[in-house]
Amino acid sequence: MKGFEPGVPVAIGDTNVPVKRILGRNPSAMTGPGTNSYLIGDNRLCLVDPGPRDELQLGSFMEAIGDATLEYILVTHTHGDHSPAAVQLQAKTGAILVGMPAPLPKGHDPSFKPENVWSHDDVIETEEYSVRLIHTPGHVSNHICFFLQEEELLFTGDHVLQGTTSVILPPDGDMKAYLDSLAYLQTLSIRYFAPGHGGLMEDPQAELQQLVAHRFKREKKILDRLMVLGTADLDSLVLSAYDDVAEHLLPWAKKTMLAHLIKLEQEGVVSVNAEVWQASGEGSQA
Repeated sequence: MKGFEPGVPVAIGDTNVPVKRILGRNPSAMTGPGTNSYLIGDNRLCLVDPGPRDELQLGSFMEAIGDATLEYILVTHTHGDHSPAAVQLQAKTGAILVGMPAPLPKGHDPSFKPENVWSHDDVIETEEYSVRLIHTPGHVSNHICFFLQEEELLFTGDHVLQGTTSVILPPDGDMKAYLDSLAYLQTLSIRYFAPGHGGLMEDPQAELQQLVAHRFKREKKILDRLMVLGTADLDSLVLSAYDDVAEHLLPWAKKTMLAHLIKLEQEGVVSVNAEVWQASGEGSQA
């Protein structure tokens, strides 16, 4: 993929504040070409999502930083493809860690421990630019997007991805919270999305509209198939509701489907007994 060479800084967007993507060395079925790290600024730098520990990538970061000062390391969330190198990079640079600590469920990086408590709407001010924190729970509870305010550029981590949709991971991930977070982004003036995986997205509001429509279309399909089946466990329902998804992705689809079902259960539309789901009377007619 053009412009996606691991470890090489590539300028993105038509911006006055320099923003460079540095692709990680971790390509896979789930990460695509790899995790995107982003270096912001001229001399007073922030780096978004340093990714997994990798000595070669650490060398690439230090070369890209050069004689400038890395002031902050911004972490969108604590999955293993986004945060583990933060401690390693901090040890080299003394940069301040920004993000939310890892929640308890397995699959998170417990090594990420920011010194300060960071919250929604906090703003990081440098001499060159400002970055606003936007708490976007859904994919996981501690997900943050970072908004480069001068450029209206949003670093979306795994909240919004290019060319695919985010997996919602119960019990920490939450479909209602995810949809609410998307709705909040729809109220903002955003010029670019810079995702954790994939390329720069130049029409954020169209992307959000399509993403929300996709989630509700999938939710309707899950409910429709459940009503046809009468009752179903997750394994049988995912084969029916995600019959358009490649087989190797079904384990991840099942997690997102469960997030939809939990949301529908909270709304009284479905019920579950001994891990068997069914549509719930009047709620299923809504």
